[in-house]
Amino acid sequence: MASNAGRSASKGGGSGKQRSGDGSTGRADKSVEAFRDALERSVTLSRERLQEVVDEAVGRGRITRGDANELVSKMVSRGRKHTDELVRDLERLVDQARREVSARATPARRQATRAAGRAARAARDAADPALAEADKLRRRAGVGPKSPITGYDQLTAAQVKARLKDLSPAELRTVRTHEQRGKARKSVLAEVDRRLAK
Repeated sequence: MASNAGRSASKGGGSGKQRSGDGSTGRADKSVEAFRDALERSVTLSRERLQEVVDEAVGRGRITRGDANELVSKMVSRGRKHTDELVRDLERLVDQARREVSARATPARRQATRAAGRAARAARDAADPALAEADKLRRRAGVGPKSPITGYDQLTAAQVKARLKDLSPAELRTVRTHEQRGKARKSVLAEVDRRLAK
C-alpha cells in the first residue's frame, strides 16, 4: 500500500552506512532514492474522482451506499496519512541538503574572508610609506584636507603613531581630538600626549 511506501522512505532515509565516499552524501542519496521510490509506488486520486468511481459501483449494485461511504472515508484517511509522511520526508531531505550546503560553504567563506583581510592589510601596509611621505609634502605645501593625516580612520594605531613624529603641536592636538571622538585608542592618545609634553 502507499502508506507502507511512505514508511519505507522514512526508514531508508534514516539508516544505512555508505561504504565509500562521504557518509553524509551517501545518506542523502539513499534518502532521495527512498523518497523517489515512495512516490513511484504512490497513486494520486482526487476525492471527487474516487467518489465518482464508488458512486458508479453503487449505481451498478456492486456495493452498498454505506460500504461505499466507509470505503471512501478510509481511503481518504490513508491517503492523508501517506501524504503527511511524504511531506515530512521531503522536509527532512530539504533540511539535510541545506545543512550540507551550509557546512561545505562556511569554511570556504571563512577562508575567503581571511584571505581578503590579509590582502587588504598587505596592500595597506605596502602603500603606507608612500602615503605618509605624500602627507608630509601636502602639509608643507599647505594644500589638501584640513586633517593632518590623510585616510586617518583606515590606519592602524601603529601607522598613526609612526606619522605623529612629523606633526606640529597644533596638528597633534587636532589628531588627539579626532581620536578621542572616534576610536579612542589608548596607545595613540598616549603617544600624542607624550609628543605634546616634549
